[in-house]
Amino acid sequence: MDTSSFSQRIGVVGYGHLGQYLVERILKDGDALGLTLAFVWNRNPDKLKGFVPDELILLDLSSFADRRCDVIVEVCHPHIVKEFGLHFLSRSHFLNYHIPQVGSPSAFSDPDLNQKLHRAARQHSRTLYVPSGALWGGQDIQRLNDSGALKALFIRMSKHPSCFRLTGDVLSDWTEQEGRRVLFRGSVAELCPLAPNNVNTMAAAAVAAGTLGFAGVQGEIVSDTALRDYHVVEVEVTGPNGFSVHTVRRNPAKLGAVTGSATYNSFWNSLLVCKGHGGRVYLC
Repeated sequence: MDTSSFSQRIGVVGYGHLGQYLVERILKDGDALGLTLAFVWNRNPDKLKGFVPDELILLDLSSFADRRCDVIVEVCHPHIVKEFGLHFLSRSHFLNYHIPQVGSPSAFSDPDLNQKLHRAARQHSRTLYVPSGALWGGQDIQRLNDSGALKALFIRMSKHPSCFRLTGDVLSDWTEQEGRRVLFRGSVAELCPLAPNNVNTMAAAAVAAGTLGFAGVQGEIVSDTALRDYHVVEVEVTGPNGFSVHTVRRNPAKLGAVTGSATYNSFWNSLLVCKGHGGRVYLC
């Protein structure tokens, strides 16, 4: 690939597991793919020393514009999206992964923030990218939604209890002998605050299914002690005249891992898509 005419400058906000993975891939493979690392920011900059070249470490996130990025990738925390998301979109395309160890658009479950981000993308002709992550068939869901034919959408995520990061004490009493337990079933809007680190796939589906939205897309999270080697994601799509699709994805994952191993490569592929798709939200 000839990258001499144009190289995309990428800023990475956050250096958790996913941030480290993306930074390492850009430093290793970026030149051949037309990607250049513009900066890396982390809450604790000491974590970057020895792993990120000093000249690429950004100490003050409010000065991100000085680095002239084409794409800013956020892999940190929903508060960063709320505080800086609109500013990012005023200067660059924005790929919202959202949580330290998991790529996620669940910050979009905040209706006010959702509207403001959409408006900023249109106003500045920037693209707000949402990674599909572990969501299988996300672009098909988006096309069905855009055609007006999407009637219902349901997603079930099943994981070993050690892989959940829930608010409150919903899973504080789990044991290896308990087997399968349904933790929640309801709208994705209700589910996001309960499990912000575990509903990334559902949030991406709700973005794709814009006419149903977070309140209309239904989700279920299941704790299952039998799932020691992988996560299971089931998606049920309903269209007109009896049309339906049911997919099941088994995503290899270690015990305690919030994100399945195959999802990291999916996130990398999402970044490669971020070439600018106009002032809109784009599932990639």
